[in-house]
Amino acid sequence: MLARRALAAFFFLLLASPCIGQTRVTSDDYARAEKFLDYNANPLVLHSGIRPVWIPDDRFWYRVATENGNEFVLVNPARGTRGPAFDQARVAASLSVAAGTMYERYRLPFAAFTFEDADRSIAFNVGDKRWTCDVQGVKCAPSTGIQAPPDSVLSPDGSRAAFIREFNLWIRDMATGKDTQLTRDGVKDFGYATDNAGWVRSERPVLLWSPDSRKIATFQHDGRGVQEMYVVHTAVGHPTLEAWKYPLVGDARVFEIQRVIVDVDAARVVRLRMPPDAHRSSLCDHVQCDGRFADVEWSRDSRQLAFISSSRDHKRATLQLADAASGEVDAIIDEKVYTYFEGGDDRPNWRFLPASNEVIWFSERDNWGQIYLYDLQTGRLKNRITTGEGNVWRTLRVDERQRTVYFLGVGKEKGRDPYFIHLYRIGLDGQRLTLLTPENATHEISMSPSGRFFVDSYSTPDTPPNAVLRDSEGKLLETLERGDVSRLVAAGWKPPTPITVKARDGASDLYGLLYKPSNFDASRKYPIVNRIYPGPQTGSVGSRNFSAARSDSQALAELGFVVVEIDGMGTPWRSKAFHDAYFGNMGDNTLPDQVAGMKELAERYPWIDIDRAGIWGHSGGGYAAADAMFRYPDFFKVGIAEAGNHDNRNYEDDWGEKWQGLLDGSNYDKQANQLVARNLKGKLLLAHGTTDSNVPPDNTMLVVDELIKANKDFDLLLLPNRGHSFANEPYMIRRRWDYFVRNLLGAEPPKEYELRPPGRDN
Repeated sequence: MLARRALAAFFFLLLASPCIGQTRVTSDDYARAEKFLDYNANPLVLHSGIRPVWIPDDRFWYRVATENGNEFVLVNPARGTRGPAFDQARVAASLSVAAGTMYERYRLPFAAFTFEDADRSIAFNVGDKRWTCDVQGVKCAPSTGIQAPPDSVLSPDGSRAAFIREFNLWIRDMATGKDTQLTRDGVKDFGYATDNAGWVRSERPVLLWSPDSRKIATFQHDGRGVQEMYVVHTAVGHPTLEAWKYPLVGDARVFEIQRVIVDVDAARVVRLRMPPDAHRSSLCDHVQCDGRFADVEWSRDSRQLAFISSSRDHKRATLQLADAASGEVDAIIDEKVYTYFEGGDDRPNWRFLPASNEVIWFSERDNWGQIYLYDLQTGRLKNRITTGEGNVWRTLRVDERQRTVYFLGVGKEKGRDPYFIHLYRIGLDGQRLTLLTPENATHEISMSPSGRFFVDSYSTPDTPPNAVLRDSEGKLLETLERGDVSRLVAAGWKPPTPITVKARDGASDLYGLLYKPSNFDASRKYPIVNRIYPGPQTGSVGSRNFSAARSDSQALAELGFVVVEIDGMGTPWRSKAFHDAYFGNMGDNTLPDQVAGMKELAERYPWIDIDRAGIWGHSGGGYAAADAMFRYPDFFKVGIAEAGNHDNRNYEDDWGEKWQGLLDGSNYDKQANQLVARNLKGKLLLAHGTTDSNVPPDNTMLVVDELIKANKDFDLLLLPNRGHSFANEPYMIRRRWDYFVRNLLGAEPPKEYELRPPGRDN
């Protein structure tokens, strides 16, 4: 009798719960989810995402998706005019004839161009060929002008292009096409302007031209004696071994840079009279960021060079000033910190002001990112420029004549999301702080060359952008574009829900996003999946700008999940103490905050099934996802860890030594996932590309080895000849969906559903 009652109760529960009773997720469900991946969702957003390209006279052009297709628009703020940048219909027709390929007016084969011949023509690339068309579109022809070498850097006056050839620095004269060798002692592992941080390598030289286009600030990159990293490329027959210099935490020899100034006219190298600097690269702090020499500024007269020297452990930053002719170097400001020194967002926030013998310095010494005014000659503090809560996120422009500075700030507006970015102006004396972008949103700012105007594109994660033109006082001059998501909404898209939860301490507010299925039913119980990126250089949500598709979070929700992204303690753009929350203990991975936040959401929303919690992440997120399965095995039931840096002793030196500290005995043990892998209880999928040069695959193999030793069941997906960025490959997305559907939802996914991005060979 008892057995029959128990069986009856089981079937009653099975019928009562739509989640437990669900046995299949169909191809139609996957197709609905696929609609919300970027390649389907992004084209449904119009009049959005403009990126102004400024011309020296303060005009600018931009490309925007409209109802017709892509349109190029030219704006003259001084005259208040706005119109087509060129005759697109006639350019399309002329280019079609000249190239022998049919092109359409609103589907031209280029996204960028430059004005030439006093704005009477435009030049652009189609494939590997350069074309020139007059703006009326009467004639298009292959460009006959001299081309800059690939991966070169043009001088400010456009007369010369600097590039690397056989470890040395060369220039090409853009009038004659003549190539001239500037340096002669560059050799393998000790080349000039070389961009090699171990995990990132590029052929584009890292350098900064002087304003007069006659000198180049760069360095000789010293990798001699640095140990190598290896990956194996799979092929029919013998595999190929790839080896490159890749220093690890604790290595005696890491990359160094010997700073130099090159006199271009004399082809003479002036070596700065100082010891080599450590090559510190994480966050693009002090050396390279997108091909820019981010820690260097020239004086306007090209006679002096200011730069930052950073210690190997990131605890010390020194502003130095070099004489370009002699190479003599003087230390101006020297700051030491207990954890790590931050220079700002994607470039240091200091500014070199030799005309007034001053320098703007960035520091978090009062628990917030502030800027300070120093005397350039004595190195003494003159006054604070910014104060109070909130951070200077990026110093945009200094008007030395008006003695004002324009900066992007976060967390300074009470009652708003502290990650929203706003533009401010303030006097160098710290007076007259003015908010120039009043809307309660995050603002992308692009200032004109003169500083008289700026384009402001503002949005939130759940509202599309408006792009407006303002003057330097913040006055609205013109609305350029209004983002249109009507087609996206018609396709069933619903915006993510901004959320606020308490951190592990029960007091600090954490911010994030929550995604629900578009066919959400509040009477159901949904498993919850955490998409994590723990930082410390960014968070799970990342930008607060509008995006039609934020990875596959909405798509995954469509399959019957609630998906959350929470920026936990230890991530940036809040206070220094908030950012330092797990310094020296990277194994924390914000997980106490993730668990606390997810539990709070489950208490707030009865449709969240907290007993079915999953987690996934890529790179640092992969590290955190596996860590979650090992440290919280009773909370997280299913995890997917992609390309994880599971032990930072097996990752590039700069990363771990900044956030965990220099290797000192066993201080790295507490961050190593393999040492807690034996705790696994749930379902775990580990995935890694076999030729990942950022996070080498042996990071995952360390965990695999310990799971085998502990006799644990797990799943492993190795992607042959894939690098680091496979998270958004169709196969990986589908396998991720399948894994959560099968193991967290308790349903059977459609067999081998195939995602089909446009242009993919089928």
